[in-house]
Amino acid sequence: MDLPLISRAPAGPPSARRRVLARRVRLLVAATITYNVIEAVVAITAGTLASSTALIGFGLDSVIEVSSAAAVAWQFAGRDPESREKVALRIIAFSFFALAAYVTVESVRALVGGAEAEHSSIGLVLAALSLAIMPVLSYAQRRAGRELGSRSAVADSKQTLLCTYLSGVLLVGLGVNSLFGWSWADPIAALVIAAVAVKEGREAWRGDACCAVPLNISRTDATGGEPGVGGVDGCGCRPGCSCCAADAT
Repeated sequence: MDLPLISRAPAGPPSARRRVLARRVRLLVAATITYNVIEAVVAITAGTLASSTALIGFGLDSVIEVSSAAAVAWQFAGRDPESREKVALRIIAFSFFALAAYVTVESVRALVGGAEAEHSSIGLVLAALSLAIMPVLSYAQRRAGRELGSRSAVADSKQTLLCTYLSGVLLVGLGVNSLFGWSWADPIAALVIAAVAVKEGREAWRGDACCAVPLNISRTDATGGEPGVGGVDGCGCRPGCSCCAADAT
């Protein structure tokens, strides 16, 4: 008895679609680099004037994000982006760790030395702008990276998303300091930034591809088993991944 043929989903998007996605990633990376260069200059300058460790740390995160985005740009500039992915992920991971180390040292020095951060209107406006802009860039790159199956593009989108979290933390820290004069809130906010950076750096170093499964791979194809048994779900996420929840928001 002949069994019916079962068509299997392709192992990824077709070549024409991959070219479109790769071009989209390059454009998003260019936009991220441009914004973060401006953000870094403004944040570091304002942070230095206000003696704000959190604001300086936020500016340095922008520098780190530029290096992360540049690594992805370098990867997709080659003929075979996948062959450069591991190096790009390592660069992204090191950038996270460097940020965490600097911010931690400066935060501890501020807490122990009793240095007081001053009010910074520029810092508050910058944090609010980043809180509005960064989620859009992160979402667009994460979607393109997941469909393309690129771990580095997804990791870089998480770096951009981190900037959103840091914007919120910075806004709270600067706001509390400005309203109540609680100068300790500034280095505490910076330590939160450092902790999140370490977490994201570890994921990039491991090459966490939990959310980088191409969206058009079926659950059976992605795992070699039956759908729903240790496989990915309907939107391409493996068990325990939060990328689909993030997309839903």
